Amino acid sequence: MQVIKRDGSKEDFNVGKIISAVEKAFKSCSKEMPKYLYNMLGALFSTVDGDTIGIEEIQNKVENILMNDKFFDVAKNYILYREKHKQRREQAKEKYEFIQNFVKAKNAADTTIDDNSNVGTKGVGVLNAEIHKKDNKNTNMYLWEHWVHELYPKFNVKLMRLDFDTILYPHDASSQVDMPYCKSVSMYPFLLNGLKDLGGKSAVPKNIDSFCGIYCNLVFALASEVKGAVATPEFLMYMDYFCRKEWGDNYYLKANAVTSSPHCKRVKTIASQIKQYFQQVTYSINQIAGSRGMQSPFTNFSFFDKYFFEGMFGDFYFPDGTKPIWESTNWLQRQYLHWLNQERLKCMLTFPVCSYACLVENGKFKDEDTFDFICEEYTEGNSFFLYTSSSVDSLSSCCRLQNAVSDNTFNFTNGQIGVMTGSKNVITLDLNRIIQDWFRTLPEYSSYINKETGKANLSKDEAIKVFEQFKPYLISILERVYMYHTAYNALLHWSQKKGLLSAYDAGFIKLDKQYLTVGINGLNQGAEFLGFECNNNPYYKGYCCMIFETIKEQNAKHKTKHEMFNCEQVPAESAAIKLYNRDKKDGYWVPNDTNLYASYVFKPNDPNISILDKIILHSSEFASDKLDGGQAAHLNLDSHLSKEQYRKLLEFAAEKGCKYLTFNIPNSECDTCGYITKVPITECPNCGGKHITLWDRVIGYLTPIKNWSSGRRKEQKTRVYSNLNS
Repeated sequence: MQVIKRDGSKEDFNVGKIISAVEKAFKSCSKEMPKYLYNMLGALFSTVDGDTIGIEEIQNKVENILMNDKFFDVAKNYILYREKHKQRREQAKEKYEFIQNFVKAKNAADTTIDDNSNVGTKGVGVLNAEIHKKDNKNTNMYLWEHWVHELYPKFNVKLMRLDFDTILYPHDASSQVDMPYCKSVSMYPFLLNGLKDLGGKSAVPKNIDSFCGIYCNLVFALASEVKGAVATPEFLMYMDYFCRKEWGDNYYLKANAVTSSPHCKRVKTIASQIKQYFQQVTYSINQIAGSRGMQSPFTNFSFFDKYFFEGMFGDFYFPDGTKPIWESTNWLQRQYLHWLNQERLKCMLTFPVCSYACLVENGKFKDEDTFDFICEEYTEGNSFFLYTSSSVDSLSSCCRLQNAVSDNTFNFTNGQIGVMTGSKNVITLDLNRIIQDWFRTLPEYSSYINKETGKANLSKDEAIKVFEQFKPYLISILERVYMYHTAYNALLHWSQKKGLLSAYDAGFIKLDKQYLTVGINGLNQGAEFLGFECNNNPYYKGYCCMIFETIKEQNAKHKTKHEMFNCEQVPAESAAIKLYNRDKKDGYWVPNDTNLYASYVFKPNDPNISILDKIILHSSEFASDKLDGGQAAHLNLDSHLSKEQYRKLLEFAAEKGCKYLTFNIPNSECDTCGYITKVPITECPNCGGKHITLWDRVIGYLTPIKNWSSGRRKEQKTRVYSNLNS
């Protein structure tokens, strides 16, 4: 007789395997299997009709014998044993199918759980990072629910699962277990102790060589303890410190001085050595890391105008008692930003993401010299974010878009406290779905729905009046979001107490300096459902302001000693697609002119909105003073502008209070000869090749479009790149 296995294959019947399994069931109950059962099991299968028998039929017969002979506990364990093996088989099958889909996919982003264009390869390193993400999510959710139950024992944690499956999105829940989201750190502990407090062997940096080398190790070490980005806003200020230790405080005034000896074949100058250090650091942080699933660490640098620098670091002292020097730091940061732009003509580099912080006064840039430099760099095709503020009360590092500086003091243990910020956790509201759920609670709501479009059938005046009733509904959801955030924060504090968060113990960052972020997505689509157009009009303004102000008010109301909340229009590289698809599948209205929810106040695929109106929609009038976690205005252009054009646009943005923006012009790289240009092309002017890779910001960072997920590639084709030169 042969046994038909679950996969359809056959093997000879072996009663010894059955007896072995039953013996294990008895042993698990601390019992010895009766001798008569050996004979009974052998006799049972000798009477089976036919030449074959299925594996399930065999196990069912064994269970019947155990139950009939009243070995109920043994039967139970035998059943559990079967179920355990069934789960193992199903898990193995699921992993096998994942591997098959992985190897068939065109790029890594289409195979990952959280599609990510920072993954450039599709090798076994990425596979092994992604294949366990479903298990990671289950573990993360179990830990999270545990702390919800600990803090709120009367709350039904099943509602949290339901919320996360419908109206909320917990970011990177499938990422590594029990981690903060992102962090902006003080580098001061690095000067005091090197990497020893992070578990590394590197000692304190003593000179410019060791500083640059150990800094690269620092970034990878810090990135291994977060789900997202790491920002080191002080990097260039610290590099300047070591440059001055090497060549003197006035090194920048003698940049062409020769530093090599007559015995060297290659003549070195201060400037050429500094560029080598730029190259060492930048190429190192763009290397892939096995601990991050073969991704480069998301690294962010900050740049400052004179007044922002003085406001941020005016009370700062290095361990040797010296203070930062603006003139040399400013020279160095300009050298780096300019070098990075030129280097990207040789090799397209994704990181660092660069943000320039400037103070504005009465709507004007206070540091005119820095403003002139910024306009010049944009004209030359440089790619960086610009952050403006009327005071040094917040910092933007693209770690999260904007975080208020609650304490900008200095101490000789942690350094500049103000640079410590970021998000511990991010939970995003699906506003389109939430608004439609709320709409269904209205009396006789069905009479307000257009049967053909599925959208609200109201005039704009009626819709804005009805929308006033949305606030209490939104607050009821926010109450639960704060509970979930607080529970996750408790988990992180527990982790630190247990010694799991070494960067926090080492003093690079403090948990209480970071935010619990309420993200928003589906803003445009919620407005469109109600009948509002997403442009500069009073109805859309009222809609946006009510949502933003409500969340800001509630964030302030729920602030405690250990919990600070902010609200951000999140980048949502992966979430924007998932939420759109989830809502569409569940029967909610979604637009057919896009395949995801936008990450801006404006619609990036709207050809009828001007670049000035895009700036206004991200200004203090609409958003910037109300979204306390920030929102980035990505201004897509089809070509670079003149210095005067950039000057006028940025002056307009400063006047209107558009705090955070960047200009996106796709870059091109020839796949045949490697030629790179700062504009989109279809044919290489160098070799005539027509295989061109376009690079653009998928959200915040520059990557090849071919590395994007299929959903993001589809969305990119609908983006409107404004032509301001015609």
